[in-house]
Amino acid sequence: MREFTVPAVAPTPQVGGLADAVFDYATEDPDRVALCRKDSAGEWQDVTAAEFRDQVLAMAKGLLAEGIRFGDRVAVMSRTRYEWTLLDFALWAVGAHVVPVYPTSSAEQVCWMLHDAEVAAAIVEHEDHAMTVGSVIDRLPRLKRLWQLDAQAEKELMAAGTHLDDDIVHRHRLAVTPDSTATIIYTSGTTGRPKGCVLTHANFLADSDALMSRYQEVFSSKPGEPPSLLLFLPLAHVFGRMVQLVCIRAKVKLAHQPVMAAEALLPDLESFKPTFMLAVPHLFEKIFQASRRKAELEGKIGPFEKAVDVAVRYAEAVEHKAFRTGPGPSPALRVKHQVFDTLVYSKLREALGGRCHAAMSGGSAMERRLGLFFDGIGMRIYEGYGLTETSAGACVNPPGRTKFGTVGQPLPGTTVHIADDGEIWLRGGQVFQGYLNNPKGTDEALHDGWLATGDLGSLDEDGYLTITGRKKEILVTSNGKSVSPGVLEERVRAHPLVAQCIVVGNDRPYVSALVTLDPDAVTHWLAMREKPEMRAQELVRDPDLETEVRRAVVAANTQVSQAESIRTFRILAAQFTEEHGFVTPSLKLKRKAIETAYAVEIEALYQH
Repeated sequence: MREFTVPAVAPTPQVGGLADAVFDYATEDPDRVALCRKDSAGEWQDVTAAEFRDQVLAMAKGLLAEGIRFGDRVAVMSRTRYEWTLLDFALWAVGAHVVPVYPTSSAEQVCWMLHDAEVAAAIVEHEDHAMTVGSVIDRLPRLKRLWQLDAQAEKELMAAGTHLDDDIVHRHRLAVTPDSTATIIYTSGTTGRPKGCVLTHANFLADSDALMSRYQEVFSSKPGEPPSLLLFLPLAHVFGRMVQLVCIRAKVKLAHQPVMAAEALLPDLESFKPTFMLAVPHLFEKIFQASRRKAELEGKIGPFEKAVDVAVRYAEAVEHKAFRTGPGPSPALRVKHQVFDTLVYSKLREALGGRCHAAMSGGSAMERRLGLFFDGIGMRIYEGYGLTETSAGACVNPPGRTKFGTVGQPLPGTTVHIADDGEIWLRGGQVFQGYLNNPKGTDEALHDGWLATGDLGSLDEDGYLTITGRKKEILVTSNGKSVSPGVLEERVRAHPLVAQCIVVGNDRPYVSALVTLDPDAVTHWLAMREKPEMRAQELVRDPDLETEVRRAVVAANTQVSQAESIRTFRILAAQFTEEHGFVTPSLKLKRKAIETAYAVEIEALYQH
């Protein structure tokens, strides 16, 4: 199949903007708990829809009092926290354009984005961010104001606007139209300078309408249970921003957690008890591997592996039944599944708060077996696909008919087209307006309303999309063989010891790989084999470790032809980190940066 469309379920809005959702919510259900925020003691405090509306109104008045005007661009540089959501809706209420900045951005990146967007004011999280902006302030002549959240910016702004009437905010809000710019989000930039994607209120409304129409029923696990979500993905990323909006519009209770590390995240999941999660495949991989290591330490690896196998087979049988290609789980499989549900699966669900029965995953590909495993333990992961240029979602697996290993069907109102060269083209109300100050880039991306994504993929007979790679990442060996590195890298990374893998081989006689290790997995591996702790340089030369990684490479090679297979590899002592400029904030590899930094190691792979 070359093209597939899912009809829209809601008409294109003719009036209004994103901030209207806050005021509509407070009018319809003022006493309902809309959000939760932590107090100084670390306890969750409920915020009703009416209270949140009042806070948005007070913040909007403060922004106006401090000189922010309709159409001004205001940067927000912070981790995911309650104040970000508050600022988003307050800025949208006065017609400002929000420019999110990753909190890990360097001074040069901050300078480029704030200069390119002609930002008038910036709101940062803490002193380090303020110093980052301050170090380039002389190159930002339009930047007039800077506020710091950890220095009482919320109270300061709210106090500044107390003398203004509420009507002044409402006049600004009513002047916002669907075609007004809502935000300018800079792509994370695996190559070249980040580009500013101009997204309107209509773009966000179209995508949120599509998500709400398809997933409202899965936010809550049982009738009468209020749906809730703990947001820990970066709000600087379009995925987090879109889900934040969906929560307000769909009345899903929203809380925030700024740290994705397990030691911070798991206690909040346990105390907040969300019914729904939003994450990237890497987090689900970490949860699975941590559970496996725990079982091995307790001498229960055999039963754990059996439990995994039963979960996968059970989910696969359910999948076959949904598509009428099988009868569903057999009676014997149901009995085994019930036993393991008591012994294993329920404990995994408890670690995620006990009520979380579903999740949405995006940003990179998820291995089919991992998705089946989580489905088998009672937590369905809806894998999806989208870009900053599509306001987040373009395709997601629909409830009741999930095809694991695919990114699902187009969202309502979206068309997917596969071009002659395999590139994915998208069309829909969520497709962006173009790149700020970059007509050439805009012309390359947009073609009569179609977005040329740069991704490669295929559609099956049911309209489900499978991502096969990136056009710019295709390797061509000196023998003329084209290789898509993503399939190989994903399979190598499935090994518990592997953190990252990058496949190389452009203009080379064969394909090779650089591999980094997961520190927690390595520590566990050494302990289970009673090996002494080693320095990183010694560890990467350990023959037993090399044998383990070789198994991962051999497993990956079974997915491709011999000409595309990895012939040799090297284990690196260091990690590919964002701090070193090797991955984007959404954990995508920056291939050129890695290949430049490890040029000597790559050259050595071809000296045999």
